[in-house]
Amino acid sequence: MMNRSIPPSDVIPVLVYGDLREAVEWLCRSFGFTERLRIFDHRVQLNVGSGHLVVSDGGPVVSSGHSIMVRVENIDGHCKRATDCGARIVNSPTDYPYGERQYTAEDLGGHRWIFSESIADVDPAEWGGVLVE
Repeated sequence: MMNRSIPPSDVIPVLVYGDLREAVEWLCRSFGFTERLRIFDHRVQLNVGSGHLVVSDGGPVVSSGHSIMVRVENIDGHCKRATDCGARIVNSPTDYPYGERQYTAEDLGGHRWIFSESIADVDPAEWGGVLVE
């Protein structure tokens, strides 16, 4: 059943920030996300490519050690945009043997984001992975 009040994604991360409006504006400006739905003054649903996340107002945040991976196009341009908007780049764009170019950024709330762009179709066995599907 479809419900217009919740994103259609199967997995929906919820991230807590000290200042909800500031976080939403920053995430949209820095990472190119867009607003989907505002829920009073305590939650906002964001579109992230074909996925979604919820940003929640919850006071001070302590880093959890978790990160969120988002697929993007033009990773170098994306990284520049994030840098220009004040994101702390933890790892610069790097090509990996598994066919992805990735960088890691930390947002204004201390959450870590890994942005990834496919640059090659690589058999997992070539770099030590085991495909179990």
